[in-house]
Amino acid sequence: MEKIGFSLLCFFIGYVVITWIGFIHTVFNIKVLHMKSMKESGGKGKGLGEAYNKTKPWHPIYNLIILPIFAYMYFKGLDAVTLSNVIATSILWGTSAIVIDLVGWVLIKHPLSLTFRRFYIEYQPWITLVYVVMYASPFITYGIMNLL
Repeated sequence: MEKIGFSLLCFFIGYVVITWIGFIHTVFNIKVLHMKSMKESGGKGKGLGEAYNKTKPWHPIYNLIILPIFAYMYFKGLDAVTLSNVIATSILWGTSAIVIDLVGWVLIKHPLSLTFRRFYIEYQPWITLVYVVMYASPFITYGIMNLL
């Protein structure tokens, strides 16, 4: 894989942008639409809160919009974009997301952390769709680049 560090940098920046968009969407739901937060819903034991839960269907869409942009930035930095680069980027990005999510949202305990069950079972079908989009984003970008 060509320029693996740059690939990971593009992915990580995209991941952070997507996370912030989700956070801002949740805050918007609380402050503007007056939905209940996790704290108002009774914390982790009682549910994640209406404000966050209403953002879940948007999570795959955030990824579908943002990650192809960062894939494009990565691919533009390569001498040539080959199908093997696209496959390697897909595997690297999707697998990195799974590891980051497991460590950052499940294993490390913090006020927004979730249990394994909450993140991987109760967050269905959204988490699966997010991962499908993450793995697909390099292919989507490659397809668009070849059409233009």
